[in-house]
Amino acid sequence: MFNKRYYYLIKIQYLGYRFHGWQKQPDVKTVHLMIDRTLKFILKDIKFKTLGAGRTDAMVSANEAALELFIYNEPITDFEAFLELFNHNLPQDIRALSIEEVDKEFNIIQDSKLKEYHYVFSESKKNHPFCAPILTTILEPLDVDLMKEGAKLFKGEHNFKTYCYRATDKGEYIRTIMSSDIMDNNLYTANFFPEHSYVFKVVGKGFMRNQIRLMFGCLIKLGRGEVTLDYIKNTLKPDSTEVMDYIAPASGLILHSVNFE
Repeated sequence: MFNKRYYYLIKIQYLGYRFHGWQKQPDVKTVHLMIDRTLKFILKDIKFKTLGAGRTDAMVSANEAALELFIYNEPITDFEAFLELFNHNLPQDIRALSIEEVDKEFNIIQDSKLKEYHYVFSESKKNHPFCAPILTTILEPLDVDLMKEGAKLFKGEHNFKTYCYRATDKGEYIRTIMSSDIMDNNLYTANFFPEHSYVFKVVGKGFMRNQIRLMFGCLIKLGRGEVTLDYIKNTLKPDSTEVMDYIAPASGLILHSVNFE
């Protein structure tokens, strides 16, 4: 039987705190697993397949992530009704934002895209436990002004091998960061949040395993006075052999947006 395929781009958001990341894994609850279970329930006997724009780690959240949905033989005719049914059956910590039809040339993995990540944090004191899913508490005092200088050093094309988890000699580690800044947090707020918190914002086309958490781990060490600005500069040089030994907690990291060029 001939199978005609229809292609859709779906934007979603989720709180990652109770999930073991995006990718399906045996015996654990993941975002992709819950999405596919929900689609199987609402699409019934219609054959489908889904692909994500990238993988997020356990406990990492997304304000806007993307997945491609392939449906065979029966197209979606009412996008509004589909989104309503999809959201009604998804877990409360996952929400579909939008759906649009794309052509067969679209490739969610290989097509050029910009990703913006945020790392939300505070320093110096213990926060309300409700902050834990999206805000990392660094209990020690940090020199945030120095960290702001350090964050800017990541901007541009550099060798990011130091900031790739379990890097090997065979990988490609030259990457370009479009922007890298620490600023006051006015994006994520709640009445139980600390009076002062910050966001480390990073924009780029692609990131390696744990790259942003390793970058922010280095900035934490900078803020504690354990490393210097020159140390960060040296880790980004083509001949750097430094291995970053501190990875920032996962729960402060948020995939803020995915934009396809």
